[in-house]
Amino acid sequence: MYPLLFRVVLSRFDPEFAHHAAMAVIRVLGVPPFSWITRAIASPDPQLQVQALGLTFDSPFGVAAGFDKNAVGVRGLAALGFGHVEIGTITAIAQDGNPRPRLFRLVPDRAVINRMGFNNAGADAASRRLEKLRRRRPKTVIGVNIGKSRVVDVADATSDYVASTKRLASFADYLAVNVSSPNTPGLRGLQAVETLAPLLRAVKAAAGATPLLVKIAPDLPDDEISAIAQLAVAEGLDGIIAHNTTISREGLKTDAAIVEAAGAGGLSGAPLRARSMEVLHVVRAAVPSDFCVISVGGVETATDVQERLDAGATLVQGYTAFLYRGPLWARQISRGLRRGTGRA
Repeated sequence: MYPLLFRVVLSRFDPEFAHHAAMAVIRVLGVPPFSWITRAIASPDPQLQVQALGLTFDSPFGVAAGFDKNAVGVRGLAALGFGHVEIGTITAIAQDGNPRPRLFRLVPDRAVINRMGFNNAGADAASRRLEKLRRRRPKTVIGVNIGKSRVVDVADATSDYVASTKRLASFADYLAVNVSSPNTPGLRGLQAVETLAPLLRAVKAAAGATPLLVKIAPDLPDDEISAIAQLAVAEGLDGIIAHNTTISREGLKTDAAIVEAAGAGGLSGAPLRARSMEVLHVVRAAVPSDFCVISVGGVETATDVQERLDAGATLVQGYTAFLYRGPLWARQISRGLRRGTGRA
């Protein structure tokens, strides 16, 4: 039924408006009595629990950063059956992001192009929301993805990340350092090992006991991905998230004129599936077997999730397919994993 609803109704709305409308519904689903009903329908089977980062995840499948930028829908997303929610990207300084329009559907590819630009209310606002969530004892793992404030020069990025870390670490189950979004000028340059090493060192010192991960781009050569993975291990990080959106437009089914009209930004969704698996293999080969690897990119079905787990992912995240699969997406994946067929 949802595919028909999307095709006939939802696809006619501006993508960003549709996202905010969906988030409003998700927020309602996180409040009793709606949350009780939603959990009864969508909660993962206890046998799907995963131990990682010193935490218990209700299932291996969670929401990637970008969906809930300001920690407003965590309880609703947890009620819908996601094993963890990674909020953000949060910046130390609040910012509006890039001019609209900045979010575009590529329906034939089941994909999205975004150039949101880290639009968020800032670390102070996020910390206040997270503090309230903690008092309510949310039944899900909350990761916090942090990025560079746009007004801060790349040369001062480390102090900016540290400021966010100090404000947010005590409320996060884990922190993820985002140096891989294509929508903040100069950000991806921070992935160079000689630049990344001191940044991660400083953020780790500020994070204290909170587990720390780094999120990388899929567009790097495999040898650079391997080098970053090895750096993460050497610097004592707890994991790596592979990966962010891509700037590639290769192999798309959508009319080239539509893709060109959408313009710059990161591509996410089904077209990333093959590259995401390649990156996962590169990362997994470069780190110890007990090192946490979160696989993101092109994940849509329980089959996709199971393939990532079989290839060595500790956890798996998704985002774009939520648009195409609907509100029971996490439930579909959990049921498929529980049946052992890997199909939803």
